[in-house]
Amino acid sequence: MLFPTDLASFLDLIRQHGDAAYSIMFAYAASHSLLFALFAGYAAHSGALQLGTLILVCWFGSFAGDALRFWIGRRFGTRWLGSFPRLERAVQTVARLADRHYVLMILFHRYPHGIRGVAGFAYGMSRLPWPTFLAINFIAAGVWSCTVVLAGYAFGQVSEKLMSDASSGIGSVMLVVFLGLSWIL
Repeated sequence: MLFPTDLASFLDLIRQHGDAAYSIMFAYAASHSLLFALFAGYAAHSGALQLGTLILVCWFGSFAGDALRFWIGRRFGTRWLGSFPRLERAVQTVARLADRHYVLMILFHRYPHGIRGVAGFAYGMSRLPWPTFLAINFIAAGVWSCTVVLAGYAFGQVSEKLMSDASSGIGSVMLVVFLGLSWIL
């Protein structure tokens, strides 16, 4: 089946092509996809992916993506942003903030939507030294990876527990209804 139509068949597809799933996850983590990492954590809970491997793949993907954006920002500066004036203003604003608050920004820029795309370029345009950026980025990528993947994994556990509880609750209600109907009839 090329396109799965339900969650079970989608998870089976991931199980069959695990290595490709990790490669895709690396690319998505490098490009800043938070939702895909959450789903991957859910897939790890279901056994389709290995949790430890997934965390490492997301960690290094996130680290590599931001390092590449930093390099582009450092190498090309604002020259390449000339045809994108709105993006240029955003990147320059983030670069000014990065000069003052780089530790907090590097630690937290991965979480809000839209920030991560410009933050790496802005760090490269700031006065932040390479070694400092790489060290903080490595730690931040690890924290992000663990947080997001484990949140998806925890969602899998909670949803499984809720479904189990709901099933047993429905079963109990159905038993009472059945006994009631049996008594009446």
